[in-house]
Amino acid sequence: MSKKRKWDDDYVRYWFTCTTEVDGTQRPQCVLCNSVFSNADLRPSKLSDHFNRQHGGVAGHDLNSLKHMPTPSDQSETLKAFGVASHEDTLLQASYQFAYLCAKEKNPHTVAEKLVKPCALEIAQIVLGPDAQKKLQQVPLSDDVIHSRIDEMSQDILQQVLEDIKASPLKVGIQLAETTDMDDCGQLMAFVRYIKEREIIEEFLFCEPLQLSMKGIDLFNLFRDFFLKHKIALDICGSVCTDGASSMLGENSEFVAYVKKEIPHIIITHCLLNPHALVIKTLPTKLRDALFTVVRVINFIKGRAPNHRLFQAFFEEIGIEYSVLLFHTEMRWLSRGQILTHIFEMYEEINQFLHHKSSNLVDGFENKEFKIHLAYLADLFKYLNELCASMQRTGMNTVSAREKLSAFVRKFPFWQKRIEKRNFTNFPFLEEIIVSDNEGIFIAAEITLHLQQLSNFFHGYFSVGDLNEASKWILDPFLFNIDFVDDSYLMKNDLAELRASGQILMEFETMKLEDFWCAQFTVFPNLAKTALEILMPFATTYLCELGFSSLLHFKTKSRSCFNLSDDIRVAISKKVPRFSDIIEQKLQLQKSL
Repeated sequence: MSKKRKWDDDYVRYWFTCTTEVDGTQRPQCVLCNSVFSNADLRPSKLSDHFNRQHGGVAGHDLNSLKHMPTPSDQSETLKAFGVASHEDTLLQASYQFAYLCAKEKNPHTVAEKLVKPCALEIAQIVLGPDAQKKLQQVPLSDDVIHSRIDEMSQDILQQVLEDIKASPLKVGIQLAETTDMDDCGQLMAFVRYIKEREIIEEFLFCEPLQLSMKGIDLFNLFRDFFLKHKIALDICGSVCTDGASSMLGENSEFVAYVKKEIPHIIITHCLLNPHALVIKTLPTKLRDALFTVVRVINFIKGRAPNHRLFQAFFEEIGIEYSVLLFHTEMRWLSRGQILTHIFEMYEEINQFLHHKSSNLVDGFENKEFKIHLAYLADLFKYLNELCASMQRTGMNTVSAREKLSAFVRKFPFWQKRIEKRNFTNFPFLEEIIVSDNEGIFIAAEITLHLQQLSNFFHGYFSVGDLNEASKWILDPFLFNIDFVDDSYLMKNDLAELRASGQILMEFETMKLEDFWCAQFTVFPNLAKTALEILMPFATTYLCELGFSSLLHFKTKSRSCFNLSDDIRVAISKKVPRFSDIIEQKLQLQKSL
C-alpha cells in the first residue's frame, strides 16, 4: 500500500487548497480552475508545474492572503440569484455528466484523461479556437476525479432507492443470485421490487463480493449486513427469489434456513428459468447419452484451438452458414437448445470433420439411433428456449410465469397422443428423419415415457404462483364468479363494490394488472394489498443474469483489482443521479474547507 502524502500550508503559494476524503486521504485542489488531483500529486513540484503551465502566474501567496481572496463559491451565489450558472457550476456539471456517461457505457475511468479530453481539446482548438480550448481544459476529468464522481452518484442513487423502499406501502420483493467473476471472486447481486405511487418499480440494490467462501451463512450475512448498514429492518422483505444454486435454495439449505429464522413469514420462490435442468433429470439413459455425446463433440471442436481453426476453415471452404459453435454450459439457459439445433442442422458436415480428424467420437456420432435422439432433443429444447424467452422480461410475476409453464405442460398429452399414432408433426426435426415404422416405434415409446415423467416433475417442482379458485379474482375481478368467495370473506363487499364501477372497469381494461391494483390502493386498500402481495414476488432471476452480463464488461484482465459496486449501480440502475443536489453539496463542502 502506497504512503499517503500530507498537506502543507505552504502549498497555498501555488494557489492550491486541500480537500479531505471520507477515509482521511488529502487531495490538492486548484483554487483557480477547481481541478482536484490525487494524493500522489500532493508535492511542490507537481503543484507548481500545474500553476505555471495552466495559469502562468507567479507564486508567492501566503495563507492569509488566500483566505481573503473572493472564492468562486461567493461569486456563484451572485450568479445564481440572477438565474445564471457560474463558471464553477458548469465545470462541475460537465465533469459529473461525463462520469455518468462513462459508467453507463461501462468504460474505464482513464478513457477521459487519456482519450476523450485530448481529442476534445484538439477539436476545440481547430473548430472553436484557443479561448474555447482553455475553457475546456479546466473541466476536471482525471482518473481519480471520474472515480470520485461515480462514487458520489452511486451513493445518491442508492439513497433514492432506500428512500423508496422505506416509503413502500407493502413489503418488498428481493431477487438474489451469485456468480464468480474472472478472478474467481464470488459476487452476490440483488434487485428489489417495491411500490412507488401507482406502479411497481424494479431496481438494482447491490453487488457485493464474497470475501472467503460462498456458503449459505456467508450469503445470508452479506444480505443481512446490507440492510443493517442502512438501518432498514430485514423484515421489510416479503419474498426472496434465488437462482436455485445448492448453497442458495433448498429445503435444508443454510441460506433459506437463516432467512426463515430471521423472517418466519417470508415467501421463498425458485427461479423458473431453469426447466432445462428438469429435462436432463428426466431423460432416459439413451437420450442422456445422446446429449453427452453432443457435449463431447462440442468440447472436441471448441476446446482445442487448432481444431477450432480447422473447423472454421472447413466450413468456409464448403460454404456453410454456421462456422462458430456455442460452448455447452450449465449456467446459460438458452445454450443447450441452440447447440442441439446447430449440431442437427450441421450433422453431415460435422461428421465429415470428425472423420477428417480421425476422432474416436465418430462411431457414436454417425449412429442412426443417435441422430434420431438428437432430433428429438433439438425439438424439445427449442420449445424450452421459447418458453424461457417468453419469461425473460422485467415485471414478470409468479402468477404470469406459472400460467406460461402450465400452458406448456398442457401440450404434453396432445403430443403424446399424436406420437402414439406415429404422428411427429410437433417435432419437425424428428419428423424429417423418421423414414420407417420401426424407427418410429422405438422412439415413440421413449418420448411418451419421457413426456409423462417431465409432466409430473413440472407439476411438483413449479407449484409457486398457483392460485386457488377463490383467489382468482386477482386476475380478473369483473369476470370472476363471486360465488366462489365464501360469505365470511371480509373483502367480499369490497369486491362487489369494485365490480359495480364502470370507471374502474375501464382502468382494468387499459392498465397492466400490477398497475391496476396499485391504482386501487386509495379506494380499496384491502383488495389491493391482498392482490399485490401475490403479484409482488419475483418469478425469475432474469435481472441478476443481465447484471452478470454487465459484470463481464467491468471486470476484465486490465481491471481485475477494480471495485465495481458503485460503477455497476450507476450503469444498470434506472434511477438518474440528482446532479443539482450533488453539485450543490460539493460546492458547500469546498466553501467550508
